[in-house]
Amino acid sequence: MIQFKHATRSYGNRVAVDGLDLAISQGEVLALLGRNGAGKTTTLKMLVGLLRPNEGAVEVGPYNVVDQPREASRLVGYVPDQPYLYDKLSGREFLEFVAEMYGLTAAETRAAVDREAERFALGDFLDRLAESYSHGMRQRTVFAAALIHQPEVLVVDEPMVGLDPHSIKLVKDLFREYVAQGKTVFMSTHMLNVAEEVADRVAVMKEGKLVFDGKVDQLRSEIPGTAETMESFFLNLMGTG
Repeated sequence: MIQFKHATRSYGNRVAVDGLDLAISQGEVLALLGRNGAGKTTTLKMLVGLLRPNEGAVEVGPYNVVDQPREASRLVGYVPDQPYLYDKLSGREFLEFVAEMYGLTAAETRAAVDREAERFALGDFLDRLAESYSHGMRQRTVFAAALIHQPEVLVVDEPMVGLDPHSIKLVKDLFREYVAQGKTVFMSTHMLNVAEEVADRVAVMKEGKLVFDGKVDQLRSEIPGTAETMESFFLNLMGTG
């Protein structure tokens, strides 16, 4: 479903992502781990079309995200690390705006807004201006917007930041429900326990390069003799364990 083919992205003289080769299948949750500055957010932004690779290619389904951006974008829902809303719109107006951008009809938009409002328990806030929302409520609204067109791929940058325990459980359940439908979740996270609980695979980046790609059990077997936590494996890979 997702293919990074030797994808490289530089900012001036600094290489943020260096020759990334990574494939993610349908029905899979992949968690991308790494320190700040490792290249995680750049990787996600290339996938959703916010950045272009300087070299290589990024594909979603049959579409190249650079050559066929409109077709690729219809397959993807994106939740950035900083949830952005238009403060002078209500949550409902924002979701309707996003739905219309994806070409949903008026009837489809009403049904989609009702569906996601129920899923993320937005009912009490849906008609309030976004400027009154807490960080957690903003995050839930952005999740709803990402799913409004029922995409095949959900891309999430640091999904649990600022969420309360109830919302964290909701998001974890959403990921499992999503892949059970044969869809794909690609997320970056610093929360190692979340990766261990939710992900089918983990990939680890260090200084723009992929240094591990596999299941947690594979990670344990490759680094024997460490404590039985994802954190110890991660620190070992980073050279700080």
